[in-house]
Amino acid sequence: MKGRFPLSTCALAITALFSTFTLSEETKTYSASQQAKNIAKETIIVDGHIDVPYRVKEKWVDVTKATEGGDFDYPRAVEGGLNAPFMSIYVPASLDNSPESTQLAHELIDSVEAIVARAPDKFAIAKSPSQVKMQFEKGLISLPMGMENGSPIQGDLANLNDFYERGIRYITLAHSQANHISDSSYDLRRKWKGLSPFGKTLVTEMNNIGIMLDISHVSDDAFYQVIEITKTPVIASHSSLRRFTPGFERNMDDDMIKALGKNGGVIMINFGSSFVTKAAGQWRTGLTNARKALIEKEGEDSPKLATFDEDYRKKVPYPYSTLDEVLDHIDHVVKLVGVDHVGIGSDYDGVGDSLPIGLKDVASFPNLVQGLLDRGYERQDIEKILSGNLLRVWQQVEDYAAAH
Repeated sequence: MKGRFPLSTCALAITALFSTFTLSEETKTYSASQQAKNIAKETIIVDGHIDVPYRVKEKWVDVTKATEGGDFDYPRAVEGGLNAPFMSIYVPASLDNSPESTQLAHELIDSVEAIVARAPDKFAIAKSPSQVKMQFEKGLISLPMGMENGSPIQGDLANLNDFYERGIRYITLAHSQANHISDSSYDLRRKWKGLSPFGKTLVTEMNNIGIMLDISHVSDDAFYQVIEITKTPVIASHSSLRRFTPGFERNMDDDMIKALGKNGGVIMINFGSSFVTKAAGQWRTGLTNARKALIEKEGEDSPKLATFDEDYRKKVPYPYSTLDEVLDHIDHVVKLVGVDHVGIGSDYDGVGDSLPIGLKDVASFPNLVQGLLDRGYERQDIEKILSGNLLRVWQQVEDYAAAH
């Protein structure tokens, strides 16, 4: 998650991998067949959430070329068949209720436009499903944009219109703290007991203008209030299932997924290990508690803090999740509400060195396709998971706005 994993550690995940990985405790390897590679190449792949803009803000790299670190660049996207990644316009909660949040959002949109300007033969902004499809036919990677944290709206619907005009096509209502729109799943204060009065108005306005509602990060009460108010399907752009991570409210429970299915929406599965397995979340808690204990013992100036995370990882190895466990999340959604309501929201470049074995970067999508084939999914259903479901919701949101 942003602010919790140093981006530099992503380099540790980029090994000689692209389509084959070996499990440390098993002899099993993940490798993609030619059939899986062909499906990945021939199908639009929409990833609901990739944090390239904030990554290049923190440390600039040219993702139109191969990069040493991170999870995304043009050559690896081509290798994996990824051709419609939503660029996350992520604004930290620390900037909530400040003009700086609005400014940062515009600067991050500028950075996406700059990527396209540097390589118009490789990338293109996408503001509609039809543009994604047209650009796919031209061999271009589409860069639609979603705003992670509604803070930059600052309670002003003129800002909502500005961001729509610049290409924002979903808004994650809150992030790690309650803002002026909604309570957050991470924030125990429950300031609004769901949505704020402005937040309730915003849901209707987003419906009317044609921006998808993203309920990742919001509290359970806020989720159900969105579902009650909205006239269009909603998305969870990068969330996984609480069934596999008990107590982790950032993920969705079975009742929420059923409500999402009834709404016609899509949950887009997050690949971060702590979203996928209970063990990874417990490891993170253990790290936090150990750091607190060191600070209590030796103070904030302890020299051990400089290398604490690295030292802790050596003593207590990180329990990476696996591609198979990610597939378990997809399977469970399909069993609950059907294949029409699940997609992919990897959180690449946003979860640092916590990605599953078999899904270490954007070159790994053929492995995911292979896993789905191995579990008996037909090609038409794989195509729904890879992009069809999200493109359907996006089109429905556009159609509603056009009629209102």
